[in-house]
Amino acid sequence: MTTSTQSAAPAQDTRFRVLGAISFSHFLNDMLQSLLVALYPLLKGNYHLSFAEIGLLTFTFQCTASLLQPLVGIYTDKKPQPYSLVFGMGSTLIGLLLLSSAGSFPLLLLAAALIGTGSSIFHPESSRVARMASGGRPGLAQSIFQVGGNAGSATGPLLAALIVLPLGQASVAWFSLVALLAMHVLFRVGRWYAHQQRQAKKAAAIAPSGLSSGRVKLTLLLLLLLVFSKHFYLASISSYYTFYLIHHFHIGVQSAQLLLFLFLFAVAAGTVLGGPIGDAIGRKRVIGFSILGIAPLTLLLPHANLFWTAALSLPIGFILASAFPAILIYAQELLPGKVGMVSGMFFGFAFGIGGIGAAVLGELADLRGIEFVYQLCAFLPLLGLAALALPNLHPKAKA
Repeated sequence: MTTSTQSAAPAQDTRFRVLGAISFSHFLNDMLQSLLVALYPLLKGNYHLSFAEIGLLTFTFQCTASLLQPLVGIYTDKKPQPYSLVFGMGSTLIGLLLLSSAGSFPLLLLAAALIGTGSSIFHPESSRVARMASGGRPGLAQSIFQVGGNAGSATGPLLAALIVLPLGQASVAWFSLVALLAMHVLFRVGRWYAHQQRQAKKAAAIAPSGLSSGRVKLTLLLLLLLVFSKHFYLASISSYYTFYLIHHFHIGVQSAQLLLFLFLFAVAAGTVLGGPIGDAIGRKRVIGFSILGIAPLTLLLPHANLFWTAALSLPIGFILASAFPAILIYAQELLPGKVGMVSGMFFGFAFGIGGIGAAVLGELADLRGIEFVYQLCAFLPLLGLAALALPNLHPKAKA
């Protein structure tokens, strides 16, 4: 076997052990981060917070992540940092310890900022690792990576309902052990990453998208509009769904947390589909259906009873979640060779829009009521019409 054949063969094999490790790390990372949101009812009571202050907490966390992620991606495109993943998880660990013992609202904001900083480092570099381990199937690899994060986001509220709410805010400190486990896994991933960097001295030729500079910029704006639609709507669910259920249907906090877990579990399950289906039929079709297709369901949601609210939330989360893996891979194909920048930009924009959405919706909920928020947000998926203007980017998969 020739040297060129030996070097080409591993690139064609999806490294499922690496993908499993980075997806598991994503699960732990987002599970820890989702504890902040899951603790909102407890924090609201302990610190006598308004909806606006709840929104400010989310704004601090999400915007810390969103502002730093593109910068991290641009820097690591030029100078990859295999062990930066461990450092990012260390920031999350410190944020959790502070969250468990914060004595004032400013300290809660600092904890949120530290957790957001950990996210800003984790997502661009881990997304790069997923693409490195894709073996020519980037959609599948991105879905495996992202499903770990969405499963973690779904598990956080469940653990909050079962552990943190009964035992109190101080019990968050126990989750620092989970952060230590994640740091161990990420150290091993970083070692593989560093080995890949040493081996890949000669980069493979990168196929251009074939679009003009102006068309590329317009397409990026359309993709960001679609991300805005998706994540602004998700902000209404992840930050205020429990308050909506408690206020509108008069159910308990734990019951509301369990219903939030079901929604977020559906989001995690839906993430599995977006990438591999996009590999097969094209990203544009997946993007359009996953956002615009849920509009009839979101328009019905504010008018449903408790049973149908829970029932409708499942297909909404499942279908909507398939959009982001397809959007991210589409953008990476649009700007080949800039995986870190694209991942940082889109993850960062998603976090930022989620934070801005949480802050804006919190103010709106204080002024007009939580029901009005859900009636207004129901129209956001109609922005999925923008997907019809996307150019077709679907390179044929290599055998």
